[in-house]
Amino acid sequence: MTETRPRHILPAIAVAQLAGSSLWFATNGVMADLQRDWGLPEVALGWLTAAVQAGFVAGTLAFALLTVADRFSPRRVFLLCALAGALFNAAALLVPERLAPLLAIRFATGFFLAGIYPVGMKIAAGWYERGLGGALGFLVGALVLGTALPHGLRALGAELPWQGVILAVSAIAAAGGLLLNAAVPDGPHLRRSPAINPRTLALIWRDPAVRAPAFGYFGHMWELYSFWTLVPAIVATRLAGAAVSAAAFGIIAAGFLGCAVGGLLANRHGSARVAAIQLATSGLCCLIAPAMLQAPDTVFVVWLAVWGVAVVGDSPQFSALTASAAPRELVGSVLTLVNSIGFALTALLIPVFAALAAAWPLAWVLPLLALGPVAGLAAMRPLLR
Repeated sequence: MTETRPRHILPAIAVAQLAGSSLWFATNGVMADLQRDWGLPEVALGWLTAAVQAGFVAGTLAFALLTVADRFSPRRVFLLCALAGALFNAAALLVPERLAPLLAIRFATGFFLAGIYPVGMKIAAGWYERGLGGALGFLVGALVLGTALPHGLRALGAELPWQGVILAVSAIAAAGGLLLNAAVPDGPHLRRSPAINPRTLALIWRDPAVRAPAFGYFGHMWELYSFWTLVPAIVATRLAGAAVSAAAFGIIAAGFLGCAVGGLLANRHGSARVAAIQLATSGLCCLIAPAMLQAPDTVFVVWLAVWGVAVVGDSPQFSALTASAAPRELVGSVLTLVNSIGFALTALLIPVFAALAAAWPLAWVLPLLALGPVAGLAAMRPLLR
């Protein structure tokens, strides 16, 4: 028996997810302007990105413990968080021109992103009892496009002041919340997700079926956001000005293909195999970075394009594997905690890699990103037997 749903549901959720997640890298897209106008240090990029990640971790834990998306309509939660995130993002125009207040508003923006990314997934699950893996591939792909969007806006509006880019991102995020609230009712398969259960942490460590995809995901997260943060610096070894933003947009946005096509391939070949191939590919891209940084332009472009596709394409498959391995009554808790640990890891590592990139040549730094994929592949071995 096939499911029936309005055709606009998945596109509407995906567009809203894209719009809301544009808040994620809003300051990254204008960092050169902020460093020039505010006199921010080079390491500010790492700290500001980490502040968003830390806010997201705090938000996911708070939303889960308070069962916010169960006590209230998920689409209303999405709307309110999109509006709140847009307001905090725009507050960059009002705070004193110092790093500390900017860190605070980026933390708050990350907190409300917890009501956009995971809640968008929950809304999709309410409409897809079957075929959720493919739907999640497109939704994570939309998150990737949203993450890339500030770089695209900076490239298109090269003559715009950075304040205009920030306001444009806030307007897009708010519009996404309004679109989803108006176009996507709560789905017929919407199920209550329990608050975090104390058993969950022990389960992640002790149950081999849960531990394998969870630790594979942690290895993936070691690399992902640090790579995205360093993309402009990598591109700046060949380009300058608005071309850097345009190239950064293209490289990060290429991850949409990895998510969407990976979701389709997983239906035929299995999520574990697809995730392992993409994780191994992105790890190899880390390791060959010293050679690629010196390679001809065509090879350099292909390397970054492949890395952009593979670095995030495994993400929805890790979620699918973790959800299928967890006990039914603990799926919500397991996914929430695994995601929180993964993003907490990025909050710790992003400033480290940003500082290393400011002090060392990229040829020394980028291969260190491969430690995550190597550890993740080792953890995944039971899934590939």
